[in-house]
Amino acid sequence: MKLEKTAVVLACITIVIGIGSSRGPVKNMLQHISSQGETETVWVNLSSNEAQEKIRKVIEAKAVELKSPPVNAVVDRIWKAIPGYNGVEIDVEATYQKSQLATSEMEIKYVYRQTQPSVSLNDLGAHPIYRGNPNKPMVSFMINVAWGNEYIVPMLDILDEERVKVTFFLDGSWLSHNPDLAAEMLKRGHELENHAYTHPQMSTLSKERATLEIVKTRTLLEKMGVTNQWFAPPSGDYDQETVDIASGLGLKTVLWTLDTVDWRKPTPESVVAKITAKVEPGFLILMHPTSSSSKALRGMIQGIKAKGLTLGTVSQTLSSERLMPSKVE
Repeated sequence: MKLEKTAVVLACITIVIGIGSSRGPVKNMLQHISSQGETETVWVNLSSNEAQEKIRKVIEAKAVELKSPPVNAVVDRIWKAIPGYNGVEIDVEATYQKSQLATSEMEIKYVYRQTQPSVSLNDLGAHPIYRGNPNKPMVSFMINVAWGNEYIVPMLDILDEERVKVTFFLDGSWLSHNPDLAAEMLKRGHELENHAYTHPQMSTLSKERATLEIVKTRTLLEKMGVTNQWFAPPSGDYDQETVDIASGLGLKTVLWTLDTVDWRKPTPESVVAKITAKVEPGFLILMHPTSSSSKALRGMIQGIKAKGLTLGTVSQTLSSERLMPSKVE
């Protein structure tokens, strides 16, 4: 008796695999890839060894089709240190064992695992970082704060409404005078990082003074319960000694890929147009709590999302953790 093929189609791609009738009780198999790329619905009689073998072959074939290798971190001539990006593959055995829990109408729920690059950022040594891996469809706002208090809460409200988390790089002297505002950033789930203490030109400082600038701000962050990971040199000014000092303190030096140049007071419309036109996967977007960026923030967020990019913190964008899109590729 032929079974009626019914399933909820959760993805834009539907693959029908005909197994055909045989001497065993297997009638046919209907495969649907879900919106997460991880479910196939299969009609079988699981008492059949032939059915089990064909299920395994489906899983193995899908594993070959969807396997994506990891990408190693590298030092680029222009972009300096670029983080790696995890690969992804189907765990064939785990998926097959999971399929044994069904009885007659079953779903193959694929079990994925990420595979790490053999070379990570930590293996590259002390280099500045200007961007994330271009294979990762995520970008970050890095907001340097040394002034502009009147725009901070309005920006936080927009970020809440748009469900976006950012990284604030805090000047230590500002932080020492504005602990409540910093605590509000942290309370709302944003990342707080190091922007030196007195907004100096780091390349002009002695080793002792440069170290003190970073350490004083790191100490203030630690008192808030923050584990400091990143250092953004004020005005983007640094030399190799700066990078080495930060590295010796356990921090990676991070700059930006794309600048709003909001200190020049551009119109919000021009900021939105510039950022949405130029943004690409892995970009770090620099801004400050200014009138221009505050008024452009929602438009930038919506424009970035419209390009299929996810917004995250600097730590998220620069990690090798793979984003699992609607269809695993």
